[in-house]
Amino acid sequence: MQLTILGRNAPYPAPGGACSGYLIQNGQTSIMLEAGNGSFGKLCKHVDFRRLAAVVITHLHPDHCMDLHCLRHAIAGAIRDQKRTGPLALFIPKQPDEKFQQFAKYKDAFIINAIEDMPQVNIGGGTQAHRARVGRLQLEFTPNNHPLPAYAVSIEDEKGRMVFSGDTARTKQLEDLARGANLFLCEASGLDKDVDFVKKGHLTARQAGELAKAAGVKKLVITHLYPEYSINDLTIQASEGFQNAAAVAKEDAKYNVSK
Repeated sequence: MQLTILGRNAPYPAPGGACSGYLIQNGQTSIMLEAGNGSFGKLCKHVDFRRLAAVVITHLHPDHCMDLHCLRHAIAGAIRDQKRTGPLALFIPKQPDEKFQQFAKYKDAFIINAIEDMPQVNIGGGTQAHRARVGRLQLEFTPNNHPLPAYAVSIEDEKGRMVFSGDTARTKQLEDLARGANLFLCEASGLDKDVDFVKKGHLTARQAGELAKAAGVKKLVITHLYPEYSINDLTIQASEGFQNAAAVAKEDAKYNVSK
């Protein structure tokens, strides 16, 4: 399984950059994870969008889903042009209902899979996760602590497992989901000085590192970065929390996820 960074910023992109967007590939299976503003154009540098198997949106804030509107037109056009045979699987939360219903109406492009309707499994520590499968990839979703209904997601193949935090304050569910992951892609929305500001739904870089340490992950990559902050400061604080070297997501960078 390979992870490609399409966008790493929030709540707006740096010049020439993009908000949250990631490409997950396993053989012929390609999944777009998040579709923040600017991410669709970045996606097209790495894969033919017509070949996507699914798109996964962890919550419906614009910096995570805005480019679904681009993707909707691209997929619908590809179907009309007979360059794609059917709609794209879209995994999204049911709330807020107004936004959910908007995307549900785009039947020319999407087949909606509501995360809340997926079967639940016990992943350990008393934590329940919603499970789905796309090709050879197994997806597991746990709820986050965020102003909108939001999820973290684990993506696993036969050779490795990565976990994406989505947007969240620290939760036991996320620690359980991330436990032992080969790669943990974790939001780092603030610096130490922002602890009070982020506590209602985000993590500082140091908190991301501390969570990664507690979960025993093999590699930490921080993302969801505020464009005005020093990448060096964010990386140092994440590494101190992790008590190991943390990597910072870089657009177009690729990571192999393996045991």
